[in-house]
Amino acid sequence: MLIKRITVQLSEGLQARHTALFAREACSFQSDIFISKDGKCVSGKSIMKVMALAVKKGDEITLLTIGADEHAAARTLEEFLLTK
Repeated sequence: MLIKRITVQLSEGLQARHTALFAREACSFQSDIFISKDGKCVSGKSIMKVMALAVKKGDEITLLTIGADEHAAARTLEEFLLTK
């Protein structure tokens, strides 16, 4: 299991378009992926659950990856949240 604390740098946060892209990217990995914000933890593979977190630019979230390709998943998704 990998746990990373990330400050989101997406200009509009995880709005609908970015959330859909994030979930699609998350679904491409075998690992289980979770995002936690303000005490709520949801599956990173669910568009609706991620949108419910209302992640904005500058918010600090925790990214958890668990599974065979957790290192690749964590690296790819962290890059997405910091640069897209």
